[in-house]
Amino acid sequence: MALSPIYDPEAVEPMWQELAAVGVEPLTTPAQVEEVLGSRSGTALVVVNSVCGCAAGHARPGVMLALQHSRIPDRSVTVFAGVDRDAVNRAREYMASYPPSSPSIGLFKDGAQVLMLQRTDIQEMTEDQVADALRKAFDQHCVRTGPSIEPEKFAQIRPYQGCGSQIPLMGQRS
Repeated sequence: MALSPIYDPEAVEPMWQELAAVGVEPLTTPAQVEEVLGSRSGTALVVVNSVCGCAAGHARPGVMLALQHSRIPDRSVTVFAGVDRDAVNRAREYMASYPPSSPSIGLFKDGAQVLMLQRTDIQEMTEDQVADALRKAFDQHCVRTGPSIEPEKFAQIRPYQGCGSQIPLMGQRS
């Protein structure tokens, strides 16, 4: 039985679209998560996205900057906490050595988790520090040539500025 979204998926759309703009693929089902993380081949960046301020101010912008690096993961994906709950739960099973955290960012290489930034880490970091931590891990574990999108296209992206506290819960849309 699928878990119903807590947040209105249409209301959070801008929060995953900014990641999609830099090549991060949104995963909405456990099967999609399994296809990426179950392959145990190559590198995969997994972003557990969230409506909170540290996701908007630190995590998403940091990921976006990091994916403009000269080395990037083979796959970059996101699941959205409070929306695609079954997909999030499946991703968290792969991150089982860490408590559930939203936002969080994990890097996997050949099925093994090699980096984890939890909410407690991200809250203490700037977007540049998140990007630096990810770039360092990319240099160590990834071989794919970056950036994820052309620099000219990246320069045109305007990060989402909405406040997560304004996101309606399901059934509360006005």
